[in-house]
Amino acid sequence: MMYQRQTDIAPRANRCPALPPAPRRKAHRSTRQAESRAAWLFLLPSLLGVTLFLLLPFAETLRRSVFDTLGRTWVGLANYQSVWGNSAFLLAAGNTARFIATCLPLLLVFSLVLALALRAKPLRDTSVRGLLNTTFLLPMAIPIASIVLLWQALFAKTGLLNHLLGVLGVSPVDFMGTGAAFWVLIATYLWKNIGYDSILWGAGLDGIPADLYEAAEMDGANARQAFFSITLPNLLPSLVLTAILSLLNTFKVFREAYLVAGAYPHESIYLLQHLFNNWFLSLDLPRLSAAAVLVALALLGFILILLKFWGREEP
Repeated sequence: MMYQRQTDIAPRANRCPALPPAPRRKAHRSTRQAESRAAWLFLLPSLLGVTLFLLLPFAETLRRSVFDTLGRTWVGLANYQSVWGNSAFLLAAGNTARFIATCLPLLLVFSLVLALALRAKPLRDTSVRGLLNTTFLLPMAIPIASIVLLWQALFAKTGLLNHLLGVLGVSPVDFMGTGAAFWVLIATYLWKNIGYDSILWGAGLDGIPADLYEAAEMDGANARQAFFSITLPNLLPSLVLTAILSLLNTFKVFREAYLVAGAYPHESIYLLQHLFNNWFLSLDLPRLSAAAVLVALALLGFILILLKFWGREEP
């Protein structure tokens, strides 16, 4: 009987851990509730701004994409069918996809090379590195009007580059009136964003522990092996962030192209932004809304692919 009583008591002691006193639990719960209320109060202005300036306009865009011009009669997917059958949309979408597929890999590679060069041994512990970082970021601060003047001075028929070509005995090139305009746009995008992306890469490089490189050096690994075994795997989160921000920045080159070549530039640089601007000026809101929804879905799908295949999973 005594043995039975002991075995009954022991399991209960194991199954029922000691609970903190009731006042202590209440104080802990009230602290968490206060912290939660404070967090929501801090987030409230941002949530209101996102709702007012992003979510509600996008919801209205979705609604407009399935209604007529006045926004009163339901037309279903007719606007989407009209967009897919529009030659201007297909041209603009093809040029935009080509632009992104060309400049995004070039920008990621060149900016990574620049970030690695700025962290080479000769520049690692000198003030020159900070000066170079500032210099490469200057294109981001140059006003658009100044860039347009630079374009006109360099790439016009009587511009500086054609003058140099004439000195070399080469026929002048109409940079903005031929397919060369596409590569001018690529060069402008790279020139303006390479410094910014190198800063993003640099943040990822600075976060890699130096102990990993020291251990690899002790094991006899060379620079190439250390890059592919240590640097590149640890830069995957930075790659995701840099690729997404660079993708979004590709839609900002429209301003330069629009100010230089107008609403209807050479067909090689007729982008989706030109199309949206022209449809907006003509008040073709149904097709404009449908095209905007399609582009938003395409961007969302691309970003989700980046997060799935390159995003580092939390342990």
